[in-house]
Amino acid sequence: MRWSNTRRAGRLAAVAVAAACIFSVVSCSSDDGGSDGSAADSSGTKASGEPIKIGLFNPSKGPGIQPGVTTGKQAAIDYINNQIGGINGRPIEIVDCGIDQTAPESTVSCANQFVEAGVVAAIDAFNSESAAAVPILTAAKIPLVGEIPYSTITGASADNRVYFGPPPAAFLVGFMQQLKADGKDSLTLANADLPQAHQVFDGLMKPLGAALGIDVKGVYYPPAGPNFTQLASQLAEGNPSAAGLMTSPNDNTCTKLAQSLRSVNYEGTIFLAACTEFIDTLGSQAVGAQTYSPFWQTPALDSTPAEVKGNLETAQKFIDEQDGTKGFYAYGTFSILADFTRILTDAQLTEYTGPSILGALKAVKDYQSFIGPKLNCGKPTTPNCTTEMLLFNVVDDKKTEPATGGFITPNPAALQRIPGAY
Repeated sequence: MRWSNTRRAGRLAAVAVAAACIFSVVSCSSDDGGSDGSAADSSGTKASGEPIKIGLFNPSKGPGIQPGVTTGKQAAIDYINNQIGGINGRPIEIVDCGIDQTAPESTVSCANQFVEAGVVAAIDAFNSESAAAVPILTAAKIPLVGEIPYSTITGASADNRVYFGPPPAAFLVGFMQQLKADGKDSLTLANADLPQAHQVFDGLMKPLGAALGIDVKGVYYPPAGPNFTQLASQLAEGNPSAAGLMTSPNDNTCTKLAQSLRSVNYEGTIFLAACTEFIDTLGSQAVGAQTYSPFWQTPALDSTPAEVKGNLETAQKFIDEQDGTKGFYAYGTFSILADFTRILTDAQLTEYTGPSILGALKAVKDYQSFIGPKLNCGKPTTPNCTTEMLLFNVVDDKKTEPATGGFITPNPAALQRIPGAY
């Protein structure tokens, strides 16, 4: 299934100045007023008619918030409903429900609200407690759609879910493969002290490291936030080849930790998960650090291949028009909604129900994703449409390049050890 360049060009060229854009954001959480983003480019195609209602598990509450999700959502609504004509001309309507990743009951509450609201799909915006929603959504035939299943339980099965990016294990395997290729054999990573972090680190990271010949150690910090100087000292202890964060709740955590690692004179490779803000903040001090991602990011725009570079620039334009937090989670949420919309538009469904949408997503083959790799979905053993990931080196002031020139394919034998990862 491919997105038609002709169709896209036609839509971008269409002028619908007099048309009214009909779309809304329904908020299930008290902290989201339902902002609909910025005004559309006048050259875009505006959606109209009955909205297609989609739920969004938004980690906007509690200590593990990811504020970029809201920015990405608002930017995507503007792009989808005002620029590319929605899904076959119909606007999307986001039912935005705030969840607390330290409280699975908030995810359960949102899933029940989605059922009551009649959504036809639910977007998993990097929710580590998404597994709590799966029984409710499955019973209601509402597919769960995302980029990365942060919950290893959710990622262990392909039932009623599709993820456009790779499983968490792919990032770990790909990153450690490259560490080994670079002659590095020790790694210490910090994680928020949450159940899912322990499960991923103890159950996946350590055994994968052992299989690859890398000595892996972990330290944990309170979910509400670490003492960064103390954490940096713990990470630098023993001078491991690489040290940093396996995952991060937000870019601010990455930036402060990078600054602290520099202040304690850590000399190894600073690794900061999927963060990008620290690259701008630290400038030349960020050179030598590494980050990973399932998709291309703006600091690597010069290295981004032609087939997705224009889309990345489009995402940047719409995200920059928002007032909120930018960074990985903003681009990730934008890309989920963009791929969801483009795939369903290509599918030309006669009705939009949970089962028909799930069927269309699982039927995706050799599809060039919005800002990531080509996707092949619908495998019986995994909900993920790819295992490929990117590892970026910070090579200059505010600039990154992929460590291998492009996507890394993690070792299949290593991934096969993880349920749902291959």
